[in-house]
Amino acid sequence: MKRTATAIWKGAGKTGSGQLTTQSKVLNNTPYDYKSRFEDGIYTNPEELVAAAHAGCFNMKLSFVLGEAGFTPENLETTAEVALENGAITYSKLILKAKVPGISKEKFQQCAEDAKANCPISKLLNTKIELEATLL
Repeated sequence: MKRTATAIWKGAGKTGSGQLTTQSKVLNNTPYDYKSRFEDGIYTNPEELVAAAHAGCFNMKLSFVLGEAGFTPENLETTAEVALENGAITYSKLILKAKVPGISKEKFQQCAEDAKANCPISKLLNTKIELEATLL
């Protein structure tokens, strides 16, 4: 499987702007710019997209791990916080709130750690990955 995305940038770093388009067209000429990355702009930015990819990938991997352990999640809600410091992504923190009927806290934590270590985006990121998992 291969997926593509295209980025177009016009102008200087601080004053220019760009558009992102994904193969699926979920993002279709979606704007991004300096303000949205480093200040309080209204568009998207690469770190926000990495956070979305990490949260989504982690949830899907966790649902598979839980399924293999004999559990079906009722709800998995993960927020990923990605930090950009000195020109590098320095960490991604996954904050999970989950409803998984019949699972023990210990088994839940084990499954969450497995998903954190083995989702493809976690494997891609060359940074510290933290996990805060809460079973509701």
